[in-house]
This record gives sequence, C-alpha cells and structure tokens, in this order.
Amino acid sequence: MAADSTFRLFSSSSDGGGGGLTQGFGFGFSESPQTPLPPPPPCVEVHSYEVSTTAKYAIEPVNFGELTLLKGRVSTQEVFALSNFDLVPGKYEGGLKIWEGSIDLVKALQSEIKNGHLSFAGKRVLELGCGHGLPAIFASLEGAVTVHVQDFNAEVLKCLTIPNFNSNLKRSRDSRVDKMDEDVRFFAGDWSEMHRLLPYARDNKSEVNHSLEYESSKTGYDIILMAETVYSISTLQNLYELVKKCLGHPHGVVYMAAKKHYFGVGGGSRRFLSVVEKDGVMVTSLVAEVADGSSNVREVWKLSFK
Repeated sequence: MAADSTFRLFSSSSDGGGGGLTQGFGFGFSESPQTPLPPPPPCVEVHSYEVSTTAKYAIEPVNFGELTLLKGRVSTQEVFALSNFDLVPGKYEGGLKIWEGSIDLVKALQSEIKNGHLSFAGKRVLELGCGHGLPAIFASLEGAVTVHVQDFNAEVLKCLTIPNFNSNLKRSRDSRVDKMDEDVRFFAGDWSEMHRLLPYARDNKSEVNHSLEYESSKTGYDIILMAETVYSISTLQNLYELVKKCLGHPHGVVYMAAKKHYFGVGGGSRRFLSVVEKDGVMVTSLVAEVADGSSNVREVWKLSFK
C-alpha cells in the first residue's frame, strides 16, 4: 500500500534529555557490541501510583492533524545519570526519547481507522517497547477496553509513560479515564521473560504452534503496537516469540513502525520481517512508507496469523 501523502520525515530536534524527535541514522552507545551485557532487570508490574515525584516532567504537545497528544520531557541525565547516549545496551533502551516511529505509527493508525481497516473499540491492546506510549494512549482514547504497555526500564514508566497517560487521559472527557487503574497497566522488563507477567500472554510454548487450536476469547491481545523495537539483531527472535505468545488468534493484528535499516546496529524492519518469514506462521503487509530520498526509509507494517 502506498504511503499516506500526509506523512513527512521529521527534522532532528535534540532536547538533551531524550525527549525530542531525532532523524539520526544510528544510535549513541556507551558500550561496544562486543561488551558482555549485564543480566536484564526482573520483569515487574509498575503501578500507576508509583509515578516518580522527583524527576522533572515538562509537557509538550504533539500534533496529529485534528488530534493533539501530550508528551513529557524528562532528562536522561537526571533519571539514569547518562548524557549524550540514546541507548546503553542492557541498561537503558532509549525509552525517554520520542522516536519518529511512534509518531509514524499513530499517523498510520489514524489512517487505518479512517479507511475502515481498524477499530480499537472494545479491544485489548498491548504496546511493546512503549517509551512515551503515544500509540497506546491513542488506542485508549479510541475506545480500547484494555491497554497494557511494556518498556525495558521501570524508570521510564515511572518518570514518563505513566505521567503521559495521566496528562492525556485526564484531559479527555471520556468517563472511562476514571477507571485507569483497572484497564491500563504498565510492565517493565526484558522480552525474553515478559510473557510470564503479561495477563493475556500464553506461557505454554506449545500454545504458539500455528497448527494448534487457539482460544482467542481467553488468551491474547487483539492488537499489538510497537515502534522502533527492531534496531538490535540480538533481540529480534525474543521479540518475535513474545509477539506470537501475546497475539490473539486468529484475528489479532500487529502494527510495527521501524526504520528499514538501523545503520551501525544491524537491525531494521526488513531484518525482523526475515525472522517472521522464516517462521512461516504470519503474513505481513506494508501499511505506510516515510521517505525523504535517503536510504534510511521508515516503514509501518501490519502482521497477522495466516
């Protein structure tokens, strides 16, 4: 499918605190790829009342045509004692920065709804690698009854994601926002173990075998959202296995926004799609493409079970 003509490549805007849009082709790393990674943090649920009271949180608007969402601006230096790094493998995975893919994803979701291809009403939604959580916030405002979000770092959820949800949902006139603690939940940890914690994930490995019958009414999320999650080659298989364990069968869908290639780190949408194709249980389709003539094209893809 051709890209939406309203899509534009965002200009670089460094905020020094991981809160601005960035156009960069690579990432800032404090460790070389050969450095052994520390063990991942334990998977935990972060409750909405655990919001940080110490990190400075400044609100900025992000415009999507007739829709305006609010995003926070938090200092990476203040939260993680890091500066000038987008990612520190195994310690900080870039959640305080708002990446272009999350903006692309919200725009693509808007287009899918407008074209009659998507509805969030009454759906269970999961956003993986949420960071700011704007796609999940959009899903909540569009009527999703369950919205669960995951980030590698609990600090990101406490300092940024939960405040972002609060800022956006409290300004909505939808009475459903009063039940945030019941239908919006936050989870932190590594993708390799996250299925053990997420409420609608299938923990039994055999359950993700495509040849088996699925009980979609009991397990699985209707819609999985993820933006800029496929930059690291080493995590692609874990991410894909988690997606299969979390996605409802047979009608669940995944919307993934990513750069076609991430220079310097080896991942990208096409590298992830090769993992999907090799497995053979899902089909993929291109929803939108965002390009400015450079080789670093951004894409939004839709995945579903065959």
